[in-house]
Amino acid sequence: MKLVLAEPRYFKDSISIISDLVTEAKFKVNKDGLELIAMDPANVAMVVFKLLSSAFTQYEVKEPETVAINLNNLKQILRRAKGDEVLTLETTEDSKLKIQMKSGSTRSFSIPTLDLDDKEQKVPELKFPLTVNTQSSILQEAIDDVSVVAESVTFLGEKEQLSVKAEGDLSKAFIEVKQDDQTTIKMDSGDKIKAKYSLEYLKKMMGGSKLAEQVSLQFNTDYPLKLEFKVTDRLLLSFILAPRVDND
Repeated sequence: MKLVLAEPRYFKDSISIISDLVTEAKFKVNKDGLELIAMDPANVAMVVFKLLSSAFTQYEVKEPETVAINLNNLKQILRRAKGDEVLTLETTEDSKLKIQMKSGSTRSFSIPTLDLDDKEQKVPELKFPLTVNTQSSILQEAIDDVSVVAESVTFLGEKEQLSVKAEGDLSKAFIEVKQDDQTTIKMDSGDKIKAKYSLEYLKKMMGGSKLAEQVSLQFNTDYPLKLEFKVTDRLLLSFILAPRVDND
């Protein structure tokens, strides 16, 4: 395969975000694009990443390929890529991934591909009664606010409002996001929906706000959460996060 990107940040920033959750992963490359589905080691979070073939200026894939890579190694190399460089990804016959960066000079790196087990990650079929579409910056601010006081966050969904709250030993934070021209809330039922999630994971996932101005948030009572960032004709970066269920 030979894949050429004129906008390397979509790949570079995505790998930087994903590597905070997953250390090793398999890329599946076919005619539609490059895809990664992986669970974090603690089985708390899943990441789904798709970089569409239309995001590349050159896209040569003779037959579907699977490329397993240590994401930390890949991230360190991609950090060297500048915004105006053309990035080329190529698999070699000696089982390496070759990464080339080209502007005034041409720089080439190669990293070994891994032999990971063939267990296929399946994205669970989840149904959500609530979908919140808002600006990434609005959700980012809310997550940053509640992180000041606690390690977990409670989302409360109503017809025209998303409440984001957290409670520490002494401090509390409460943010209201109302439906307006920046935020739409779609709800199938009239009941309030409430669930708690880890802020450690959410803060990592909100790195996606670097990629897309809009975010979609879906959840249900004591049920996994789905967070999705999309750039039309370029990429999809989606996360599924298990809820934190109180024992009391």
